[in-house]
Amino acid sequence: MKTEKITIRIYDEVGGDAAISVTDGDAIFKKIDAAISNQLIAVLDFQNVNLIITAFLNACIGQLYSKYKSDELNQYLKLENIKPEDKHLFNKAIKIAKEYFSDSASFDQSANEVFGHE
Repeated sequence: MKTEKITIRIYDEVGGDAAISVTDGDAIFKKIDAAISNQLIAVLDFQNVNLIITAFLNACIGQLYSKYKSDELNQYLKLENIKPEDKHLFNKAIKIAKEYFSDSASFDQSANEVFGHE
């Protein structure tokens, strides 16, 4: 049985070539989550996107690690047309998400101590 795919064109979703909005990232996260929940492969197509920031990636991809394991995401999430110079941003967002969601309570406690919050 072949798994169906849904392609999410980032350029169209963000209305241009800059993927910088957390709000846009959240909206894309919801589309990815819906696809994976329905056992569809979500293909994120970054064609014509010239600017990406990690805040956007944290919102659209990083949040997925709160719900899914890495092996599920490797199966159901595919990335296309990423510029070679942007790959490190994806790696950074994924690494931070994995660390955070593996022990979020400890992560939050450390952040609170650093910033002086109780």
